[in-house]
Amino acid sequence: MTSFFEFWPGWIAYTPIVLQWIGLGIRYGNPILATAANPGIEAGGLCGESKQSILDQIGGAARDWIAPYTVCTTGAFPESDDLGVAEAAMRAASLDFPVVVKPDIGCNGTGVCLVDNRADLARYLAAFPRLARVMLQALIPHEAEAGIFYIRRPGEKTGAITSVTLKSSPVVVGDGRSNLRQLIMAEPRCAQVPHLYLPRLAARLHEVPAAGERVKLVFVGNHCKGSTFRNGAKLVTRELTARIDEIARSIPNFHFGRFDIRYASTGELRAGDAFRIIEINGVGSEATHIWDPQTTLREAYAAQFFHYRSAFEIAAANRALGHRSTPFFTLLRMWRQQKRLLAAYPVND
Repeated sequence: MTSFFEFWPGWIAYTPIVLQWIGLGIRYGNPILATAANPGIEAGGLCGESKQSILDQIGGAARDWIAPYTVCTTGAFPESDDLGVAEAAMRAASLDFPVVVKPDIGCNGTGVCLVDNRADLARYLAAFPRLARVMLQALIPHEAEAGIFYIRRPGEKTGAITSVTLKSSPVVVGDGRSNLRQLIMAEPRCAQVPHLYLPRLAARLHEVPAAGERVKLVFVGNHCKGSTFRNGAKLVTRELTARIDEIARSIPNFHFGRFDIRYASTGELRAGDAFRIIEINGVGSEATHIWDPQTTLREAYAAQFFHYRSAFEIAAANRALGHRSTPFFTLLRMWRQQKRLLAAYPVND
């Protein structure tokens, strides 16, 4: 099941958001003021920020909630042994295969892959751009994934969870006769966006899954890469809010963003327990529950308008406290670097 606007072209879906952003820029006298919403993060997390630089800021006991990770740079030296460097970094961080590898600078799940062994890691690194940072992160065994949006305005003692998105991979079930391509094209939702699945699974499309065999079509929990999203607002409790607030407040001057997590069960998540954070995003993140097929277009735009208006309001309050937005040409340089890297990353799982 899909909503009628779920797969609209980006320029149509986001035109009202762009217009709102322009209006907020005029109102506050600075079109990129929102970059001051999180003063401790490069560009507030709008674009081009390092994932490691955010996770590294989490302090004290809150670090126990982070999936273990390490970062290394490809081609750092002439004739660099990228695999050896990566494995040394894994040993230092007590990481074992399988691991999740991802770009340190990136977005929308681009370049995120599950690596089972050193041969797979070697292939990934060979396809990765030179002199770019790659993050290696422990695979959290919990199957369920969620995005939790958090806002705390300057001066407030506690923040609030404003959105929860439950993420899952589309699955096709074998019948013992149809190949993977046929199964994908027979699934109503997948058939609307085959370009999200067929190129990634090109080497397997001829395979015929056994009757009853379940085949996940995507590993990355990202909507534009083919994952399905559901509104998880019913899971918000005082316990979960308190836990997320505790972690967020351990990050200096963090006010606005989304925590991407993997969790064991909905009951434990509601209790604020048994989850691990795999990524934290800032101003450039989205309240992704809007892609739930049950969400109306009016509700989706209302959620988007609320969150980006909040980003500007928080940034304005931070400006009054002496924090500055990212200079325009610095932001432009970061955006160009991110765009160049995204075009060079390996295909995600």
